[in-house]
Amino acid sequence: MSTLAPPGSTAAATSAVGQRRPGRRGRRDGLTAHQLFLIPVAAVFVVLFVIPLGQTAYWSFTDFSGYSTDVTFVGLKNYRLILSDASMLAGLTFTILFAIGTTLLVTVVAVPLAVALNRRFLGRNLVRSVFFFPSVPSLAILGLVWGYILSPLGSGVLNSALEKLFGAGPVPWLSDANLARGSVIAVAVWGTAGWHAVLYLAYLQSIPAEYYEVATLDGASALQQFRRITLPLLTPAIVISQFLLMTGGLKVFDLPYTLTKGGPGYATQTITQSIITSGVGQGRYGLASALAVVFTIAVAAFSIGQLLVSRRIERSVL
Repeated sequence: MSTLAPPGSTAAATSAVGQRRPGRRGRRDGLTAHQLFLIPVAAVFVVLFVIPLGQTAYWSFTDFSGYSTDVTFVGLKNYRLILSDASMLAGLTFTILFAIGTTLLVTVVAVPLAVALNRRFLGRNLVRSVFFFPSVPSLAILGLVWGYILSPLGSGVLNSALEKLFGAGPVPWLSDANLARGSVIAVAVWGTAGWHAVLYLAYLQSIPAEYYEVATLDGASALQQFRRITLPLLTPAIVISQFLLMTGGLKVFDLPYTLTKGGPGYATQTITQSIITSGVGQGRYGLASALAVVFTIAVAAFSIGQLLVSRRIERSVL
């Protein structure tokens, strides 16, 4: 016959010891096990990021052409060239404009679109698919397609439609500097807004319906419900979306290159295109390395600043 061990007996003490939290040694063993899992990731990070970044920083102080082993140390000459080269400054300016413009416009378009798609109506799934479809092909393919649509010639699809409907002459969508910048940003917004709307839609569906029912009973309008309930609870999704948009915009290459080739002039040339053109096309690997270093520092500064601001906003709202 089994008996229950009274408190203070050896069995009770053994049971208590068995349920005791792991001591310092146990935590140290667990921490060591976790660190072992990080070794492959750290090795890949060092091989694919740290070493190439160190090599790039070294080549940025030389006149290395990428093809010859005859290398001369030139100090900060390449960095001074970046600040005096019109194409480099144009690439840096348009890249920042593209990143900020697409981040703001996609957010302005995607949030209301997600709210509208979250409502019940006939054909809702089909409409969701239509808005999501532009995000399926790559931006390079979208650039090629929109190149025919926005062709500045009279044979362009959009210019032909404008001429037939309104008798308007050919509009230089891609041959005027300002129109070309606006066209590139507009195509990028059209191609990515649907994907980010789906991201917001996932967060919207996690908001309890009781919140809106109580607000409706209290007489809150649709706009008040959006400002007081929807927008604050969407803050984490907005933070994620804007972080992805900003980092993606800073390293963009495919859409501007396939749509305008960086033209007219250097109006839509991005910083990544400048790096490739200088390093591979012109054989100025040292100059391209200096530009890559500056670009890396700028992206890191943008990302850290955006994270700090996003966390502050998220803590103040939630």
